[in-house]
Amino acid sequence: MASRRDLIRMSEAESLSYLRSQCKAVLGTISADGMPHLIPLYYGVDDDGGIVVTSFGKAQKIKNVGRDPRATILVETGSTYHEIKSVMAYCNAELITDPTEVRTCMNFIRTDHPVEQRSDQMTAQITASYAKRTVIRLTPYRYVSWDHSKLGENY
Repeated sequence: MASRRDLIRMSEAESLSYLRSQCKAVLGTISADGMPHLIPLYYGVDDDGGIVVTSFGKAQKIKNVGRDPRATILVETGSTYHEIKSVMAYCNAELITDPTEVRTCMNFIRTDHPVEQRSDQMTAQITASYAKRTVIRLTPYRYVSWDHSKLGENY
């Protein structure tokens, strides 16, 4: 008989599909003192399965990745036990500063405001920020996942 853990685990393909369906995550990087630095943000998944996030070049998360390229990202949904679904990806992180690459990566990032709902002013502000932004591209090497909906109504 399969363990409950085995029953709720998502495959790598399921994990990637779930990540592509969401837009908010918690990114964990490692501070200079070794403590986790956790920050909620919007993200996207590129065509190769890399997870991309962006921030201004002087942000703490950028400094942390520059010093230590390990990062973790967590995406979770559900409001009742039987709806809980989460993917945590352990990743190698790289910083991208080339404005053309930044722009390309930023096109993958989804938000609660789809492109068609952005005002002209919001789009102009995003475009003007490209030169100041850095992208963190996360390459997952291990997923930890759980999908309690796979249990049905069984606890």
